[in-house]
Amino acid sequence: MSDERRENKGQVGMFTDGSGKQLPLAMQYDYTNFYFGSGDDAFGMLDPFDEWWKDSKPAGYYLFGLPMQGEPGTRVDVRNTKTDEVHTDLLNFASYNYLGLSYRPEVKEAIIKAAHRYGNGASGSPILSGSLEVHHELAERLAAFKGKEAVLLFPTGYSVNVGVIAGLMRSGDLIVADQYAHASLVDGMILSKANSRFFRHNNVDDLERKLKRFDGKKLVLIEGVYSMDGDVAVVPDIVEVCQRYGARILIDEAHSTFIYGENGRGVAEHFGFEDEIDMHVGTFSKSLGGQGGFIAGSHKLINYLRGFSRSQFFSCGLSPVVTAGILRALELFEEEPELRAQLWDNVDFMQKRLRDAGVSVGESESQVIPIVVRDDAQILEIGEALLHEGVYLNPVKYPAVPKHKSRFRMSISAAHSRAELEQGASIITSVLERYGICPTAKDVITSTTG
Repeated sequence: MSDERRENKGQVGMFTDGSGKQLPLAMQYDYTNFYFGSGDDAFGMLDPFDEWWKDSKPAGYYLFGLPMQGEPGTRVDVRNTKTDEVHTDLLNFASYNYLGLSYRPEVKEAIIKAAHRYGNGASGSPILSGSLEVHHELAERLAAFKGKEAVLLFPTGYSVNVGVIAGLMRSGDLIVADQYAHASLVDGMILSKANSRFFRHNNVDDLERKLKRFDGKKLVLIEGVYSMDGDVAVVPDIVEVCQRYGARILIDEAHSTFIYGENGRGVAEHFGFEDEIDMHVGTFSKSLGGQGGFIAGSHKLINYLRGFSRSQFFSCGLSPVVTAGILRALELFEEEPELRAQLWDNVDFMQKRLRDAGVSVGESESQVIPIVVRDDAQILEIGEALLHEGVYLNPVKYPAVPKHKSRFRMSISAAHSRAELEQGASIITSVLERYGICPTAKDVITSTTG
């Protein structure tokens, strides 16, 4: 880059922020600049990426992947990898663990007992030796909970979507996904080799345009709660369009299972369309605080996927230790409906508290609350400020979200106390005001009661 370009601070462009201010060199590029490279060596981009990373990490990218020193509770100790300082007693709004179950004593005890009985890992593929009694128990319990004939377990939530989509769809078929679909859904589309299209977010007219042009097998991919915006799929309208054009539906309820619906079965239950949706995907890492994922559906569907979901049968089975913890967490969820009630009370309080303070949280109507900053460079500086003020939040930048839509993704838990929520909201609004991201306190009516 020429010196002339570097000094042109008044022009908004690649090397300036929205106000024309010159960006630090480390912020002028991101991961996408190193995706393609010239030359014949597959390692050709390693050196330029490493050079950029050495400048970028201390400039703010170090905020990603900070080592937590203990369980993901409402307060955590986190090691700063730039200074090696351990920030103690941070308010944790970064971890999922929506119901606060991962560190419950009852769950820990179940894990300990399973470790004595089974050891650490499954030591085999689910179709070979990696299928243990505890796996069958969890699958049966989940099928009963979801009101479906059968459940197939996967080692991660990511592998569920990849395995199911690529296992079911083929070259020449059509897959249409919401434009905000999770990367695992997109990667499943790619691996399937089917014709892939995206419809504008929650826009059923655009979905219809995509479906009516195609004759053949069709699959539509949606999420219950969208992971970066916290809004909800317009399920009734999507179902109506899909039925009209003979399209099957997969709903990813990673962020909505065990939260939405009368019984906690998800957004599909919330709208009363469980039977109209063909495939129900969920995870154990969000509400139950474990690891892994599942798909619930008919016996015929699950049997077929056992033979064609490569990410399932070419992976080691879920750790029996983790599986036992998930089972106990599921029991606690069913025994204590007040957990969901407390979560929703906390969500309502924090949503109102932030909105009243002028903080942009988009269209969120869930425990996933985006704190929209938009400034792709400044968000890392703000993240540093929040860390030093006592709040642990994860910045999210392009390509995880579109350019100029950077945000912090806040996760609310049933375990958060009202005092923790109030303290967190006050710190966040104070820092954002300092950076001119939201109005000052005198310009808004601030709620302290929810």
